[in-house]
Amino acid sequence: MKIKKIYSVFILSICVLIFASCSKTQSYSDLLKSEQKASNWFLAQHTVCNEIPADSIFIEGSDAPFYRMDDDGYVYIQVIKANKKEDRVFPKTGDQVYFLFTRYNIDQMYRSNSIDIAPESSNQDNLMNLIGHTYFIFNNLSVNASYQYGSGIQIPVSYLGYDSEVNILLKSYYGFSSENTTCIPYLVNVRYFKPEY
Repeated sequence: MKIKKIYSVFILSICVLIFASCSKTQSYSDLLKSEQKASNWFLAQHTVCNEIPADSIFIEGSDAPFYRMDDDGYVYIQVIKANKKEDRVFPKTGDQVYFLFTRYNIDQMYRSNSIDIAPESSNQDNLMNLIGHTYFIFNNLSVNASYQYGSGIQIPVSYLGYDSEVNILLKSYYGFSSENTTCIPYLVNVRYFKPEY
């Protein structure tokens, strides 16, 4: 009888642990919904244009709108600075594009209800910091130098060329490859540079 009681308590304890752990985990679908909610909250703080300007002449500045750059809404850019359209120099497929970046976690902004948070990662002080050589090979995601930063980081330079600066809202699907399944959106400030050779 005593063994039966101990066994029942043990089984009951296991069931409580299982149900408790299940209630704390989220499905991938739930994570995507959370990412969308945080992204929408961030975009609601700004003006949003759902189309890319046909002439590629974007409004610039810290109060410029965020432009939706893909049909699914994974990438939005705010153009901080760009050369005049006639002066823009664009990378060709296979060219190295160096960039400085600072990333901010939009999910943290959403949870704290503030857009003023500390950056999560940055190489603004040094292109050769612990993150590594910060460049990608334009239009070539088959090499690690490009793949690790995701496809979204390359989109603005194809419209604005070198010597431009943007803020990019990057959802995880187009973001850094190590975080594709985290479902955390980031605001990434990026400046693009041509190699000096």
